[in-house]
Amino acid sequence: MTVIARRSNGYAGTRFLKRGINSEGHVANEVETEQIVYDGTVTTFSRGRYTSFVQLRGSVPSFWSQDISNMVPKPPITVDKSDPLALGAGQHFNEVLSNYGAPVIVLNLVKKREKRIREGILSRELSSAIIYLNLFLPPKHTIQYVTLDMARLTKSPKHDVIKSLHKACTSAIDRIGFFASGYGVNSAISGHKHTDVNNLSVYKQTGVLRTNCVDCLDRTNTAQFVAGKIALSHQLFCLGVLDKIDLEFDSDILRILEDMYEDHGDTLAVQYGGSQLVHSIRDYRRLSPWTSHSRDIKQTMSRYFSNAFSDHEKQCAINLFLGVYQPTLERTNLWDLPSDYYLHHTSTMGQHKKKPNCYTNWLSEDVRCVLPFSRDEIRNCILEYQRGEIGDGHVDIYTDLYRPSEFSSIETLFYSNMIHSIRNFMPKNVTCHSPFAVRNEERTELINQTIPHRVSAGGKPIDQDVSSSTEDSSSSEDGTTVSSVEQRNQNDVSSCVSFKDLFSTMKESYGVEITKPTRHDEGIYQRFVQIEINASAKTTEQMSPTGKSFKRCIKRCTRLLHNSAFSLDSSYHVTPPTVSRHSKALYEENVKLASHGVNHYKDVDLYKSYVRQRHL
Repeated sequence: MTVIARRSNGYAGTRFLKRGINSEGHVANEVETEQIVYDGTVTTFSRGRYTSFVQLRGSVPSFWSQDISNMVPKPPITVDKSDPLALGAGQHFNEVLSNYGAPVIVLNLVKKREKRIREGILSRELSSAIIYLNLFLPPKHTIQYVTLDMARLTKSPKHDVIKSLHKACTSAIDRIGFFASGYGVNSAISGHKHTDVNNLSVYKQTGVLRTNCVDCLDRTNTAQFVAGKIALSHQLFCLGVLDKIDLEFDSDILRILEDMYEDHGDTLAVQYGGSQLVHSIRDYRRLSPWTSHSRDIKQTMSRYFSNAFSDHEKQCAINLFLGVYQPTLERTNLWDLPSDYYLHHTSTMGQHKKKPNCYTNWLSEDVRCVLPFSRDEIRNCILEYQRGEIGDGHVDIYTDLYRPSEFSSIETLFYSNMIHSIRNFMPKNVTCHSPFAVRNEERTELINQTIPHRVSAGGKPIDQDVSSSTEDSSSSEDGTTVSSVEQRNQNDVSSCVSFKDLFSTMKESYGVEITKPTRHDEGIYQRFVQIEINASAKTTEQMSPTGKSFKRCIKRCTRLLHNSAFSLDSSYHVTPPTVSRHSKALYEENVKLASHGVNHYKDVDLYKSYVRQRHL
């Protein structure tokens, strides 16, 4: 199972500096996420079984921005340019339909109800643009618009935000499907587009789920995780791993997927927002402890600091790295530009990379004629592919691209870094080792087994059935008679679950095990302890026969000296070291010699003769 994120370079930048859409139809923070699940038991690439699900995130396709000059946590949202004919949104959705096909399902997660309308401006812009664009699309290929106020559902104790997301994503995946290829694969989605060639089944994903909020970070990542969870159940059912399309959230496989999407969201958030996710998936599932609030505050402050002080330098680096700004001798330096708006909006300088379509016929004709499939898929399809051995004259695309012979095995290369269901999530002494089993119930049962009795004041366990079972007895194999209470206590001790059974050992977690120190190490430790005790010993005050008091040091007192030549290691309080008389005299003589010159003529004559012999 693999999760891959591909960030678009069309309108790349940081959080508050790149919002909305540019004049070429590229949106900010646009990321394509692909979830791949394949059958690892088949090592041959040509006979492998692969499944893939692709989803998209991106900013609201409208000309909007936020003013950060006032240094407020939530800057107001303003629409910079009115677009009643949805020209920018039309260019964007034309590109989306060209890359992914139809239908395009837009999941909008911004707020609906606000005391002061802020995020609602974006919802109004997006819904009006989609309504206008759908007027000129075939009814079966229209853009589907789904809205869900995640912030309100999260705050309300009566609603389950994950359940609402699950319902919306299930309906979307039933319409767009997923990709699957291999022998014996079978999709449970009715009407799933597929072809069969020589018993090789190929299912195609037609369309894409496009998710957005304001930043496309926290809420969007949780929604994409829910969509990935539903797609994973379909992918495993298609490969024959599951017999039904259902995965529990508390199973090991879902915990692995959750960690993968957490890392996926953290990486994208650091790139775009300057910090990791503020609200994680567990926050929206209402499973995070109250101690996680300190982490949320830390991430919020880190994001605010990055947006206020370091985003400009990061934006300049992105512009230079992606070639948006190309330095020349006659051009103004990148750091001296007052704004990079014209770099990302070429129409402001009268330059158009591509001619925009008509206001009513906004969808390209070459895209319209291949729907519901994508134009790139039809244009770049392989009519014939022959796979041969390496070096026989045929082109092996897989070997040329991935070069499997130049890398180590997966176990050696990735095992230490990949999340493992048994090593990271599965508790010890479990009855079911399946990664699809629910673990929270088994863990609760194991913990409850550790306290089956009430404890009396004397420390002995009190069994509830002692009075009814004291008369029973059982005979052991050696002929002795053991009461049922004693036998039950022995069984309880043997079946009692301790922390060692619930948690992995230090050797398993860190590869190091604490051992008893040797006699030599103990002797060294005792020596240093004794030195410390002697060094901290104080002097004793005694009385002399004349009646005067004097201090006497303990015989075994040890005086510890610093390695430094100064008595106090401080840049503010430094006591200079003592200098001997000979050193002082030598220093004063050298100072007089440098101030008044050489007074010994013999040395001057000797130096002149040396210079004469050297240079003349």
